[in-house]
Amino acid sequence: MFGWFRRAREAGSSPSLDFVHRREGFRDILEVERMRSDRTGSPFALAVFSLPPTVDESALPSLAHHVERRRRATDHVGRMHDRHLGVVLWNTDEAGAWAFADNVLDAWQKRTVDGVSGVADPVEPEIEVFVYPTHRPPEGGDPPGRRPEAAEPRESQSKTTTPAEPAARAETRSLETLFVRPLPFWKRFFDVVGAGFGLVVLGPLLLVVATLVKWTSPGPVLFLQRRTGHGGREFTILKFRTMVADAEAKKAALRAKSEQDGPAFKLANDPRITPIGRFLRKTCIDELPQLWNVLVGDMTLVGPRPLDVKEADLTSGWERRRLDVTPGLTCIWQVDGKSRVTFAEWMRMDIRYARVGSFWADARLVVRTLLAMLRLKASQ
Repeated sequence: MFGWFRRAREAGSSPSLDFVHRREGFRDILEVERMRSDRTGSPFALAVFSLPPTVDESALPSLAHHVERRRRATDHVGRMHDRHLGVVLWNTDEAGAWAFADNVLDAWQKRTVDGVSGVADPVEPEIEVFVYPTHRPPEGGDPPGRRPEAAEPRESQSKTTTPAEPAARAETRSLETLFVRPLPFWKRFFDVVGAGFGLVVLGPLLLVVATLVKWTSPGPVLFLQRRTGHGGREFTILKFRTMVADAEAKKAALRAKSEQDGPAFKLANDPRITPIGRFLRKTCIDELPQLWNVLVGDMTLVGPRPLDVKEADLTSGWERRRLDVTPGLTCIWQVDGKSRVTFAEWMRMDIRYARVGSFWADARLVVRTLLAMLRLKASQ
């Protein structure tokens, strides 16, 4: 009886974790904060505290309450994983996030250890800091009227000197990496099957096209270009060459004539296009070598079209959310947009796909893309 009474008393005095968001809800909070940062230009950070394997998971509530006593009302605390606790620090830059983390770490070290108050715990939580945004377009490419606000001073940052850097401190990382979505198994399965089958069946056509490209204009058969893909990772995209060999050198002189607003370059009657190249573009045959990009995993059959690295560097904020998913051969923009829509609407189409992409959505886009290609062929 006395044992039951003692356990009940201990349970009643144990700290509550009502203020800690569950894993799913915490991810939603991160998404909301990213959208808010895109609108206002204010930075925010995520500090992640991880219990080492040598520390029992029951210590997590104690760590959470050290965080709770030092966070602001605008900050959010949530579970990342079983042994990971995250804190969203609104309007806080990298330096402010590390100052907050060091403050929590100091308090953790001075907590009661083995019944002795103020004795430093030799085992420290591992700390990671993620910041957003980390990408800024060069030469003032942000939308007009948007300027990053100064980070709000933290009430908890009372120390004037930076403490010695903990051994467990990790390198500051980009918060965008947490939003990158892995390719679903079913999608990768259909990518490998579809791309492999396409390369085998279309092999004779690819050889004929390669011969025509080489025969009709001097230069390489394939055009190789660096594109920005999944999570901002760069890769080399393959296309049949449809322009003269020195097309990239002539691009700057044609920039003012681009029919697509924003950083992307689109020109229907581009003088750099070769006669065979114009046919290849209209029929989308020039994109077929990208089946190899799909097979090796750089791209997927259905996903946002990857931008040239230089063009992608000129995007900012919400436009870069399209990088959360793997780029593809076709997407909503290919069947509903092209040069008929603005660059901003193009980005919205890609983000809409990233949010609602599914097996049936992919199947519909593949069918619509094939129908669009047949209509183009019939109209010629």
